[in-house]
Amino acid sequence: MKEINNNRLIDSVKELIISGRQRVFRIANAALLETYWQIGKLIVEDEQQGNAKAQYGKATLKNLSQALAQEFGKGYDYSNLTNMRNFYMAFPILDALRQELSWTHYRLLSRLDSGVKRDYYLRESVAGNWNSRELQRQINTLAFERVIKKLPEKPGKSTIENLIKDPYVFEFLGLSHKEKNTERNIETAIINHLQKFLLEFGNGFAFVARQQHIVTDTSDFYIDLVFYNYILKCFVIIDLKTGTMTHQDVGQLDMYVRMYDDLKRGKDDNPTIGLLLCSEKDEAIVKYSVLNDQNNLFANKYLLYLPKEEDLKNLIEEDRLRFELDNN
Repeated sequence: MKEINNNRLIDSVKELIISGRQRVFRIANAALLETYWQIGKLIVEDEQQGNAKAQYGKATLKNLSQALAQEFGKGYDYSNLTNMRNFYMAFPILDALRQELSWTHYRLLSRLDSGVKRDYYLRESVAGNWNSRELQRQINTLAFERVIKKLPEKPGKSTIENLIKDPYVFEFLGLSHKEKNTERNIETAIINHLQKFLLEFGNGFAFVARQQHIVTDTSDFYIDLVFYNYILKCFVIIDLKTGTMTHQDVGQLDMYVRMYDDLKRGKDDNPTIGLLLCSEKDEAIVKYSVLNDQNNLFANKYLLYLPKEEDLKNLIEEDRLRFELDNN
């Protein structure tokens, strides 16, 4: 009995320490963000008289950095003062800052070239609980560009079209794109790196099953991966293909979705979403199959490596043009 009480005491004290540290971090982080924002504001008002287009006084900023760094350390060198200036210019309303995000988050966000991009990555960072390293990865892999054609007109409204990406980048699976991988290998790698997969996959996804067994009166079927999205309140089933998609793949996915709706979907669930993840997409099949008629079936490409930025931009631009042509 005494040992049990001691364990409870230890657990209680640990919880208090962790909770206290979290409160200290939140308070310190909020103070740091406000301080850096106010410094950025003073720099903008003094050096540019509040005019973002005016010539920036580098000499004055260098003098300021020398004076501050001498007394307060490297955190106030020329580079970081420039970051504070950019921080204020990117986020001119102090009360709009999200305290969940660190200075490193805001430093990365301030470097982005448009307010729409900043808003997207800020929302996703908060919703997905991204640390700064994950935010950097999402920016590097052009996550915004991979969903921008599908973003809703009203911010905050979520649909499957603005949650999924095309293409997906799965470099974290550790599989070589130069070697032949089986669907089972990719599936196993996804399960082994499930947390990173969910971060790449999007917000609101929870893992349900792998190779889920579906039984009908006459046959047995196995669905590669099943997730549930608690934002959309629906199941999302994934069929993995290592080669170019075929019309048989599309037909199989369509059948899986119909079966899942009939056998697994609850009364409070929205219709099931089907996603065919393939290493190569056939646009003719996309255009002339049920993929073009139904709003709950998707075929998206995945990459097992992080391509060069220019190559990724070209892939996204090709996909965007096809999307615009199909919707005009």
